[in-house]
Amino acid sequence: MASIGKIARRSFLIGSAAIVGGVAFGAWYVSRPAPNPLTPGAGGGALNPFVMIDVNGITLIAPRAEMGQGVQTTWAALIAEELDVEMDQVRVLHGPAAQAYYNQALLGEALPGKGYDKTSFGHALAETLGRVGKVMNMQVTGGSTSMADGYTRMRAAGASARETLKQAAADLLGVARADLRTEKAMVIAADGREIAYADLAEAAAGLDPVDAPLRDRAQWRILGKPVDRVDMVPKVTGTARFGIDVRLEGMLFAALRMNPHLGGAMRDFDDSAARAMPGVDRVVNLGDGIAVVASNTWLAMQAAEAVEIDWEMGPNPPDTGAVFDRIAAAFDDDANSTMRDDGDAGTLPEGATEITAEYRVPYLAHATMEPMNATALYSGIKLEIWSGNQAPLFTRKSCAKAVGLEPEAVEVHTTFMGGGFGRRGELDFSVYAARVAAEMPGTPVQLTWSREEDMTHDFYRPGALARFRGAVQDGKAVLLDGKIAAQSPTQQAMGRWLGLPAAGPDKGTVDGAFNQPYAIPNFRVRGYLADLAIPVGFWRSVGASMNGFFLDSFLDEMAHAAGRDPLAFRLELARAEYAPAAAVLEAVRDISGWTGETPEGTGRGVGFCYSFGTPTATVIEVQDRDGQIAMTRAWIAADVGVALDPRNLEAQLSGGMVYGLSAACFGEITFAEGAVVQQNFPDYDALRIHNTPATEVRILQNQDHISGAGEPGTPPAMPALANALFDLTGRRARSLPLMRDFDLLV
Repeated sequence: MASIGKIARRSFLIGSAAIVGGVAFGAWYVSRPAPNPLTPGAGGGALNPFVMIDVNGITLIAPRAEMGQGVQTTWAALIAEELDVEMDQVRVLHGPAAQAYYNQALLGEALPGKGYDKTSFGHALAETLGRVGKVMNMQVTGGSTSMADGYTRMRAAGASARETLKQAAADLLGVARADLRTEKAMVIAADGREIAYADLAEAAAGLDPVDAPLRDRAQWRILGKPVDRVDMVPKVTGTARFGIDVRLEGMLFAALRMNPHLGGAMRDFDDSAARAMPGVDRVVNLGDGIAVVASNTWLAMQAAEAVEIDWEMGPNPPDTGAVFDRIAAAFDDDANSTMRDDGDAGTLPEGATEITAEYRVPYLAHATMEPMNATALYSGIKLEIWSGNQAPLFTRKSCAKAVGLEPEAVEVHTTFMGGGFGRRGELDFSVYAARVAAEMPGTPVQLTWSREEDMTHDFYRPGALARFRGAVQDGKAVLLDGKIAAQSPTQQAMGRWLGLPAAGPDKGTVDGAFNQPYAIPNFRVRGYLADLAIPVGFWRSVGASMNGFFLDSFLDEMAHAAGRDPLAFRLELARAEYAPAAAVLEAVRDISGWTGETPEGTGRGVGFCYSFGTPTATVIEVQDRDGQIAMTRAWIAADVGVALDPRNLEAQLSGGMVYGLSAACFGEITFAEGAVVQQNFPDYDALRIHNTPATEVRILQNQDHISGAGEPGTPPAMPALANALFDLTGRRARSLPLMRDFDLLV
């Protein structure tokens, strides 16, 4: 990352990590430290990949993709809190693709178990497993893990750096370090003398790092309060650089066309009409499609459409009905997983009332506002890639392979991204740009996908079917047996990222169902994997996005069958299993004023889902407006363990809810002749301001460990709305999108 060396003449790179036995100032180890990817300027010291101190303040390397969730701001606040600097003294860069920036928290989530029942030993085991992510190059933003990953690491970096700077000042002044204090990037002596951090940086770089404890939360100045976003000013002034904003000298622009029949090949093409268009540079044969390079993006897209292409059909079933027949056929095979099997779910308790239901959810697109794009410059011996991506090291490796270089010859610049939701964890859009650039050495090329190509060639949230059987007795849930069938995003993604074969029980397929904190004595959930080649991937909240709808809708049906208030029914089950889950249900009950009764023309529904370590409850209110149904109000309660920035948490939970409601109301990808039917936003709508409910959020901090907030707002929104529609109309929604069965205000 050559630009790092240009930031300041005198710089001090500081960092630390929590390791077994205490806090250390230095590299983050598994068996040996990961190489530091930064090269400081003259007089600087590269002690750690995370923080640089110079005359202008603090530069934090925040190697998690900023896609609107505020990760750069909160990571900066973590270090600033312990380092005794103000947020306006902090600058934030994403940093290069580097092993040192692996996500330790991500792999730990793969361990079996429900999550809420994890012991101290389990947390320690997850931390140990997470360190393997370094050797697996898991520099990944996803799974709502950024805060869990950075919470200790970044604070430890600030604490140890602060004390090391104080030691440098103590040596200079001839006093004890304990007699010095720090404030606003200054070390202050008892007699009032002040020394700026920048003036101590070079000396501190030569010292052994000082082991420093972390401050108690009661002492926090910055954390725990709303913090102005560090990316706010550049975004509102238009100076922030997203992938689509990249401009390089001599740059040309490209557009893509791939086989709309998913998985199908390209037989032949005639590009004569496209090549004859003024401003078109060339047409590149990509094997499975073509790219047109031209003087501007619009021309490239028009020329790409002018190419006559003979496509082969793909290997998938031709239409939506046939696709879901294949998903249903998975139930005829052995279960891939039985992640929960409490009691005897196969036997109906004597005297109990049995309830059964089948549910269905469609395939979903990510539908990011900024379409897929990347810019590449290939010299023959080096490749540079500019892309908004969620996995820089995987991007580097894949692009290197595509153009025949070693990964070390590829430099990845990660930009802001106009929506990710898991889609930008994929590699295809960067790889295609690299392949086009390799045809034009020395010329930077920006490849931008049309909305139609983006929608047609997504890695979709898989469609799924669920079959539930339950029983209630004396007003209580006594049995719940769930079977869920879908494709596996995890198996496909691990193949694309790591080349790993599909094997073993797939936890993701049943996440949001098997791990719900309900004390039901006979509770079983099994997962079945559908044999389909439709490309699927991680979509915001992944398995919980479908299973939250399945299981919580069924719980609502069980509550009504038991003659119980739906919220009180859930609350009783949660109290006996996991107190923080019960607390969020109590909180959403209180802030919504839930009574279990609604006036004529109004309906209310509650939804709950434990996902990504965060129990979240949502209440949605709907009203009949002259035959159309409007969502009027919403309430969300969630327990994140530690609320680092309440305002940002509210934004994430509200945004996650809106994303879930958009999918619940309108989202579906369907198929005809092996191709995706939906092509653009008119075919794949989302909530607008006028039909988005006014929302109130309450953040709780009862859990012992910090958890995520980027995704947990999505799953409970869907059943909450469906349950509200039942309360209003008496009709039970067992399939999505809801627009098929209800006249929703659009």
